[in-house]
Amino acid sequence: MQHFKSKIEHYQIYIYFVALVLGILAGLSSQIFSIFLESVVSIFIGILMFSMFSQIPFFNIRQNLFTTKYIIALILSNFIIIPIFVFALIQLFEVSSAPILIGLYLVLLTPCIDYVIVFTALGKGNAQHMLISTPILFVLQIILLPVYFTIFLHNEILSIIDIAPFINAFFTFIIIPLMLALLLQLLSKKSNSMNRVLNLTAWLPELFMSLVLFSVVGSQINKITNDLNIVLTVVPIYICFMIIAPIIGLFCGKLFRLDIPNLRTLAFSTSTRNALVVLPLALSLPNHWVTITTTVIITQTLTELIGELVYIKVIPKLIK
Repeated sequence: MQHFKSKIEHYQIYIYFVALVLGILAGLSSQIFSIFLESVVSIFIGILMFSMFSQIPFFNIRQNLFTTKYIIALILSNFIIIPIFVFALIQLFEVSSAPILIGLYLVLLTPCIDYVIVFTALGKGNAQHMLISTPILFVLQIILLPVYFTIFLHNEILSIIDIAPFINAFFTFIIIPLMLALLLQLLSKKSNSMNRVLNLTAWLPELFMSLVLFSVVGSQINKITNDLNIVLTVVPIYICFMIIAPIIGLFCGKLFRLDIPNLRTLAFSTSTRNALVVLPLALSLPNHWVTITTTVIITQTLTELIGELVYIKVIPKLIK
């Protein structure tokens, strides 16, 4: 069985690509099925995060797991250099539409706090550091996002954005799965049956990552095809971001002389954005902006998922 699991891990990039293609076909072929997939995305993400958290030995983590240098590099890259880069990138492409701007800033200014942990592990980064970074990333993006909007948009955009869905998503995708994983690890030390359950969770990450990719693409592909002009506007921006962002992470890591796994971790953190979590924020906008802003964010998700499949192969080879 362990040999079979190793095979799955070895060929996972191809499994994920197939999931993407099947998601596109499923979403385009049936509107009803597409709606169903949208209703199960959150469930799949929650189980995925639970299975990944379960594999991290929290109670065996040593003290002083990561250094102050790593935290400073994480904050510098994600909250100072990346925002400056994003602002310059949007200015370069001369985007002026308010709902498109909101979507771009929402998704590109917020570092990912959920499935980036999965991709960091797959890309041979330090998944434990990435996991423990999530509260820092979440708190700072909550605080700084209104600041960025005020500086970059120069209007009263804060009055029409509801922060409650953002907090709800954090609890749904991070806190609840994390607490369940910690509970399972505690119980596994006292119960053989719980230990077997813990071992079983090791089989879930690849399966549920495939299901997440399939359901996200399948549920959102129709929105993308209905707004192709918006897609054509933002995809070049996303491609430029995905090329430059990991270099920014690498640069900041080298600036603080971090080791190879942490250099990879920063590369994944700076390049992976919070699309699945900020999507509820877009839904809280005025009705005449919702469709456009949502399309901008969903397009980023699809672009990023493809990019991540490249990252998990390329980043370990380039950062070594």
